[in-house]
Amino acid sequence: MESKEGEPRGVPEADTPQAGAVMIPKLPRLEFSLACRELAAPARERKPNAVVYASVVSEQQRSATAYSSTEVVEGTRDPLFLTGVSFPPDYPIGEETRLKLSVYDVREKSQETRTFLGCATFSVDDLVKSKEQQLTLSLRSPDGTNTAGTIVVNCLKMGEIEDGDVEQISTEAQEHKHPSICGSMSLQGFKDRDGGPLMNAVFKNPVCKVFRFQTADGQWMFIRELMAECTLSFNIPKQLINLFIQEDMQRIQDLKELGELSPHWENLRKEMLGQYGQVISCYHDILTELNKITGPNFKPSCSKGEKYLEFIPINLHTQRMRVQCPRTKDAAYDIITVGAPAAHFQGFKNGGLQRLMARFESDKKTFNTTYQCIYYTPENTAKAKEVLSDIGLLQPLISSLADQLLQSAEQRCSSRLTETLKAMSDKTEQFVHVLKDELVKNALLALYTARPGYVSKGNSPVCNNVGANQTSPKERCQSTLKRQDSIPQHSEYDDEEWDRVWVNVAQSLNCIIALVDRLMEHEKKEQDCESTDPPPEDSVVSHNNADWHEQLYPLVVTLKECIQEVVERAKKSMAFVLLQESACNLPQGLLLKQRRDFVFSQALSALACGFVMKLYAGLDDKGFLQQLHTVGIIGQFESLLSTYSEEIGMLEDMVVGISDLRRVTFRIAEAKSDEPNELQPVVTGRRDHYTVQVPLPREAFESLPEEIKEGGPLHVHPVLFNVGINQQQTLAERFGDISLQEKINQENYEILKEYYRLLSEKVPAECLPQFHVQTEVKELLETLYQNIHLKKRKNVEILWLAATICRRLNGIRFTSCKSAKDRTSMSVTLEQCTLLRDEHNLHRDHFIRALDCMRSSQHPQGDLTEGDDPEAGPVADNKPPSRHFYPVALLLVSSHLLVVWLILSLSLLLAKYQ
Repeated sequence: MESKEGEPRGVPEADTPQAGAVMIPKLPRLEFSLACRELAAPARERKPNAVVYASVVSEQQRSATAYSSTEVVEGTRDPLFLTGVSFPPDYPIGEETRLKLSVYDVREKSQETRTFLGCATFSVDDLVKSKEQQLTLSLRSPDGTNTAGTIVVNCLKMGEIEDGDVEQISTEAQEHKHPSICGSMSLQGFKDRDGGPLMNAVFKNPVCKVFRFQTADGQWMFIRELMAECTLSFNIPKQLINLFIQEDMQRIQDLKELGELSPHWENLRKEMLGQYGQVISCYHDILTELNKITGPNFKPSCSKGEKYLEFIPINLHTQRMRVQCPRTKDAAYDIITVGAPAAHFQGFKNGGLQRLMARFESDKKTFNTTYQCIYYTPENTAKAKEVLSDIGLLQPLISSLADQLLQSAEQRCSSRLTETLKAMSDKTEQFVHVLKDELVKNALLALYTARPGYVSKGNSPVCNNVGANQTSPKERCQSTLKRQDSIPQHSEYDDEEWDRVWVNVAQSLNCIIALVDRLMEHEKKEQDCESTDPPPEDSVVSHNNADWHEQLYPLVVTLKECIQEVVERAKKSMAFVLLQESACNLPQGLLLKQRRDFVFSQALSALACGFVMKLYAGLDDKGFLQQLHTVGIIGQFESLLSTYSEEIGMLEDMVVGISDLRRVTFRIAEAKSDEPNELQPVVTGRRDHYTVQVPLPREAFESLPEEIKEGGPLHVHPVLFNVGINQQQTLAERFGDISLQEKINQENYEILKEYYRLLSEKVPAECLPQFHVQTEVKELLETLYQNIHLKKRKNVEILWLAATICRRLNGIRFTSCKSAKDRTSMSVTLEQCTLLRDEHNLHRDHFIRALDCMRSSQHPQGDLTEGDDPEAGPVADNKPPSRHFYPVALLLVSSHLLVVWLILSLSLLLAKYQ
């Protein structure tokens, strides 16, 4: 893989220690703010637009490695920078490390034209041991002879925010001397919560930025942004690939066990086996390549074209903004950023999954006629997979309970015997219910007709006499229930035979229940006699010789045999359904399934990341935990893709991938140890249903409600809202089709509304988080509905309302565009600044500057970000992928893009009228 996009410059990969399960994450090793005084004017007619770059000096190499920068403060010789410098706890610096601060005058921001003004160096030891941990350093001019002004470094340290007058940060006030305002900034509220519990077990390589913004009442708020990678970017896909391989290998085994087929079906089976073999081989190769990767924990956008990374989400990162303000309660806001889950390597020439699947279903009837197949609807094939899944789960469970029943009988433990029998009865009844389906019976008939030949047959023995009072349950079942061979290949099919087969299961269970009832009744009578009159010696001997195990054993064996026969027949019939469903549309069907696997893997990785982050942050929130196990939580995916060109294909992929997440449930388990590898989520299941088990250390697990500790399924309800915002969306709205976007928003609004109704009925309102802006969720939903049906171009109000509702409902926020960079970064920073304004009283006049600060990060060598388009050119090796680093307006098109758009519009108009 290419160099890590999100890594700060100067951090060698080898120097990054392995993260462990840290319950209390470490604070950043060093944080300081910057301000300049009396900067030298580059020219008499103008004042400098100053920016400071912080670098780490290498004494051995005699060079400085750029680390971070402030925002640009325009038109003043005394700039006060709102962006600070923060080194994470594992960054390789010590007291002897020297830092270099270089000040530049940015003459033209759009052209990146800079003039070097001066620089100063200091050691970490100088700063931490200075009076009040503050340094005032002289800036050396380029020739090293003159002073270009001074720079003030204030170390951020523990303490309390002091009330009192502070300097305004407006342009007019920046000419004045400013006090040391950050020496008293409080970090106390962050020591136990930054990153949440267990942060370092799953989330690694944090990048931290610090800011100080002014509130409307003249106070200062402190903001720390923490961006981290997630080990689940690779962990979840690798587990899924293993599960895909196991499932397809089982499918091959099921096909081989179908028995002899007619030549037509035999040829299709061989073709199917070959196709499945190719898929398994491909997945094995991908897994082998993934296991070789030892670098970053994410896939950079420049690797979209790597085939072996198709399962990996693009730029999956966690974004946490923690706010500490003197007038409002401390708060944290999380967003997961990820590139659109889509088959980027395969491309979108023929559309995405939604369009391909619709075309595939419409073409299946033609295929079925050509290949003489039976047409099965998607519901039927899903049902077949569900039956196979249920059989695979229930048969071993019933067998295990049957063994426990015999063990309880051998120990003559009445209570355990009764409890085990009840559990076995419930699972057996569930097993019978699953198989009492017309699809199974019809598929058996279809399988019979696919045999090389068949002749008339007689009736097989069945348990017709079960229920006769003159014989014992043991005698009745042994005399009437007989083991039958698998489906005969040369006999005429009797559709009543299948009913008799699974009825035998129910009747054999009734035999066991009747015997256990008799044993319990006899046991009770003997206990009553013993309590009134001691029994004679010979009766005691007779009692001891009455072996419960001996009486139950043949009945349990009969039940197992009946279940085994049902399983064999049902598995063959369902395998035949899937053979027809797949064989009649080779190779298109398997290629489509692979594409769906790629997209689902990316979507599940993001969902699991968001769930784990939300769980870690809410372990002490009883309201959240109650909501989680009662109705589950919302996972709100925000998409900024356009409905034009290839991005409409991405959106079609994403729609299916997010929808497939409804087949996923989560469970919480106690970890075997606190080792990082034991705290990684584990995925189990098959394509029709997956379970993600999230382990917690014993102490954290024991604090959970009993309903969660018992391992019940926890649901995340995924919803997707899309509003295209780039210039391509302008073309789509003027000359294209936006019906897909409208349909997505309307359908997911209904899902969100239904979740809120369910939540309102089952969870008290006090369980939900409280916000300063107290708009009712019901009112927000109504406004969202109106905006969805409002014919307004690029209506980003839809996204804002959906995000607001998600936060109000304690949900998980996801934001995506093509690569989780330009558009995503603009959306996230806009949302964060809006939260600061609405919830933490950020001064409205300083909103734009705060937004610019959170978006800006520049480098004197001019390393810019790669755009969303591959034509944007090469990327610097260590370029950050996240949203911190894109000084572009979210909803405005730059001048050169506007020109391109005008040219395209005119071209389309000319083509239309020619």
